[in-house]
Amino acid sequence: MEFILYLLLILLFTKLAGDLSVRLGQPAVLGKLLVGILLGPAVLGWVQPGGFIHYMSEIGVLLLMFIAGLETDLRQLRENWKAAFAVAVGGILLPFAGGFAIGEWFGFADYNSLFLGVILSATSVSISVQVLKEMDRLNSPEGSTILGAAVIDDILVVILLAVLMSFFGTGDNISLSLLIGQKLLFFAVAVIAGWLTVPRLMRWLAPLRVTEAVMTAALVILFAYAYFAEKMGMAGIIGAFAAGIAIAQTPFKQVVESKVEPIAYTLFVPVFFVSIGLNVSFEGLGSHILFVVVLSMFAILAKWLGGGIGARLTGFNTRSSLIIGAGMISRGEVALIIAATGLASGLLLPQYFTGVIIAVMVTTLVTPPLLKGMFR
Repeated sequence: MEFILYLLLILLFTKLAGDLSVRLGQPAVLGKLLVGILLGPAVLGWVQPGGFIHYMSEIGVLLLMFIAGLETDLRQLRENWKAAFAVAVGGILLPFAGGFAIGEWFGFADYNSLFLGVILSATSVSISVQVLKEMDRLNSPEGSTILGAAVIDDILVVILLAVLMSFFGTGDNISLSLLIGQKLLFFAVAVIAGWLTVPRLMRWLAPLRVTEAVMTAALVILFAYAYFAEKMGMAGIIGAFAAGIAIAQTPFKQVVESKVEPIAYTLFVPVFFVSIGLNVSFEGLGSHILFVVVLSMFAILAKWLGGGIGARLTGFNTRSSLIIGAGMISRGEVALIIAATGLASGLLLPQYFTGVIIAVMVTTLVTPPLLKGMFR
């Protein structure tokens, strides 16, 4: 019954910390992220990472990105696709090159340095999405560009990771053409299903004489999209985002949106925010403090400048470009997954794993106040 105590602590402390953050002029999500560090192994040790927390947090981030899809202005997203592509490319080139240089400076083998570049290239906008929602800026030109860039970034980083693992990893060789084909297949199926299947499925399931038929139909579509995305080598959050956009084009958008937010923000999303902080551990940090400081500082600046330059080159003014760059800084759960994959395949040195995780956490904690401050 330990999981009940975990839920009690997570729900109580995230709400209190979120309220305190808002009173201090910061986004509520910042307090929730810090709660994960406080309750986790790094400080108090009251909540331990495990299977239950992992699965609850997975549902939480899927629901968060699903809501983002529901609230996204598709027209705005289409108008900013060129800027989104430039931001994604700029936000990969600079961190990748810098990550490789840092690895070489600290004496890594070439393939370990290349993998460090891949970790720094990743982006997780789930934290930025929450900040944008709190400020009602999700459908601003900057918000739409950040969302679009995150989708493109996910594709490019997965391809980079696959190429690296095919040459240096311990797994099987990976066909690059197959990998790209899977990504194209995902988007083709997502668009066709969103146009033909999703509206019909919603109309078919909505009249069922059972409790919450519309909401159940929406969740079925959400998890189907997320599962298909994972099978095609994409992050499940991209599938969830696509599912939200598809349902937003149906007459059921308002009903789904009003019912999914209580489900998400009451239980699953707080667990997701806390789960990120649970990965922090200060064990063995002292011997690699310089590595952590250098990696953290560069991880922030490289993504901020790389994404900002991409936005500036496509017509955004300097302030908007810096906002977009700031929205791409967080590496979040995406980088944590890549780091774990690298550790298992020998691409990430075990003695530097903790340092990489802390650097990822620093980027995640910096993003909310920075993004809010830039919008001001």
